[in-house]
Amino acid sequence: MCGIVGAVAQRDVAEILVEGLRRLEYRGYDSAGVAIINNADINRVRRLGKVKELSDALALEPLNGGTGIAHTRWATHGEPSEINAHPHISGSDIAIVHNGIIENHQQLKEQLIAKGYEFSSATDTEVMAHLVAEEFKQTNDLLSAVQNAVKQFDGAYGAVFMHREMPEQLIVARSGSPLVIGKGIGEMFVASDQLALLPVTRQFLYLEEGEVAQVTRTELQIYSRDGNKVDRDFEESSIQHDVGDKGPYRHYMLKEIYEQPDAIANTLEGRIKDGSINSDIFGEKAKDIFATLEAIQIVACGTSYHAGMVAKYWCEEIANIPCHVEIASEYRYRKSFVPKNALFITISQSGETADTLAALRLAKESGFMSSLSICNVPGSSLVRESDLAFMTRAGAEIGVASTKAFTTQLASLLMLIVAIAKHKGLAEAEIKKYVSALEALPGEINRALEQNPLIEELAEDFSEKHHSLFLGRGDQYPIAMEGALKLKEISYIHAEAYAAGELKHGPLALIDHEMPIVVVAPQNELLEKLKSNMEEVRARGGQLYVFADSSSNFVNDDGIKVVNVNSEHEVTAPIVYTLPLQLLSYHVAVIKGTDVDQPRNLAKSVTVE
Repeated sequence: MCGIVGAVAQRDVAEILVEGLRRLEYRGYDSAGVAIINNADINRVRRLGKVKELSDALALEPLNGGTGIAHTRWATHGEPSEINAHPHISGSDIAIVHNGIIENHQQLKEQLIAKGYEFSSATDTEVMAHLVAEEFKQTNDLLSAVQNAVKQFDGAYGAVFMHREMPEQLIVARSGSPLVIGKGIGEMFVASDQLALLPVTRQFLYLEEGEVAQVTRTELQIYSRDGNKVDRDFEESSIQHDVGDKGPYRHYMLKEIYEQPDAIANTLEGRIKDGSINSDIFGEKAKDIFATLEAIQIVACGTSYHAGMVAKYWCEEIANIPCHVEIASEYRYRKSFVPKNALFITISQSGETADTLAALRLAKESGFMSSLSICNVPGSSLVRESDLAFMTRAGAEIGVASTKAFTTQLASLLMLIVAIAKHKGLAEAEIKKYVSALEALPGEINRALEQNPLIEELAEDFSEKHHSLFLGRGDQYPIAMEGALKLKEISYIHAEAYAAGELKHGPLALIDHEMPIVVVAPQNELLEKLKSNMEEVRARGGQLYVFADSSSNFVNDDGIKVVNVNSEHEVTAPIVYTLPLQLLSYHVAVIKGTDVDQPRNLAKSVTVE
């Protein structure tokens, strides 16, 4: 969600900080600010709204100096406003930017008020600034002050501190919210995402949980939660994506929809050989784990949760292994049963989703045999803390509404399940069938994208609607859920998804001529049942928008509009049918004039509960 950028350099860093914020705009935010030390003074500019507002202000009021911090805020404590925007300052001495939530901020605030501190904002971050200032009085050392202060924080934080009289250093602290340090030539940088720093460095190092670090132009010293020094090397980033380039596309989301054939080809590259999938691609220990596992637990949030739901169908049909799927924020707050020899699977685009990461940590204490992460970001917390990890290779995804991250997750999960099934005795012919389906995916997705003009035309029908219903059966039910999620998050139309067989159990009461009904209807054994459900809708005046295989013999008629989506392989049909639903939501949002890439109230990476 929020974005952090910091720098310690010999040159002026204002442009570097603002460019870093621009590269983090995809995360979602409501205000932006920057603070820079110059001649032992902290100079600060904050603005409500987009980074452009901040950039325009800095053009009129330039800030000079080689040490600074910057932030894009997504409101948690206190409404979106300039006074609540980061950076926050204690007195005139200490400035801070912070991602996360300090749960005991009110208690700490009352203690600080009793000591004479005054608060100008409603944020928990200002509490952190004042507490570090109080600790600094005792130590006269910023590093020690931060180390003492963080011991008093309950909650999540990724924070960067600077002191006006110590312009040669930044102090960074991480607990639950990611921070990465970048190494330049005679300069150092800090950010919440390495994408922010790609113009200035390719050398990165991630802070681990509970660590505090002192960052100067030429040195980095990391300390563990216990205060012990930690040695860790910088690594070269292989990310090639330039987040400033949409190419010929109007929005990042559309660009990323059209990148899916290549993204899935990248997911598959080098991982399929001679018509089979080797378990080694999931890690050195994968072979032994797959041979003995007897159950799977999948935990994820949002779109990744929908990917997990599809995987449940595949897992139980292909590998004949029980699979449970749960939303991370629910799983972590209930007492759960751990099956014997169970594999705990987390799915996350960013690898920093707070609830999913907390669920993994809980699982590691609960007796699961092993853990595996399906993720798009190497070096992320989920990847580092899981026993096994599999990179989706989707590339940087900038649009808040996930597209290629979702379909590459599905492709990755199908490979995983086939690899597990191989160890459970799946016949060689069946393995080759599933591998062939995976290899055919890029071409099938390209053909699905050819329906874009028709889908754009159908989107006009949704422009004045306020509600929509999505229907699917079997492994297409989670795809209906994903389609509904996409429509609601970027067009702000209320959309719900139901297993079509549930129509009689309540949703049928909502259907009238004002309610568009979107149906995913591939050619499979559930099609005839689905057709019966559709007739129930037509009988009540509902307008059907059916995405169906041409062999299903649907025709345009009163109350039904058809888009042909052909998938030769039933097992990968959920992936193929995702594409037209993404296009539908995109075009509806464009017609309604919403901010497609940065929908209101949403953030790309949810790093707080």
